[in-house]
Amino acid sequence: MPLTLAPEAEALRVVKVLTEEKTRKHLESLGITVNSTLKILSRSGGSIILAVKEGRLALDRDVATKILVA
Repeated sequence: MPLTLAPEAEALRVVKVLTEEKTRKHLESLGITVNSTLKILSRSGGSIILAVKEGRLALDRDVATKILVA
């Protein structure tokens, strides 16, 4: 399911990233890779705030819909 539809406060595993190469490389440098674990902390407006490894990250809705999680 897309990250935008995933429940909050649950451990989610990234299955696939459907963005263009440049964006995928940027996300990888931030810790969002296939098989990495994320947790949605909150949703506000069009943004999603994630816990990735030891940090927090905000993604806009367009990018979050292209990240598939299980």
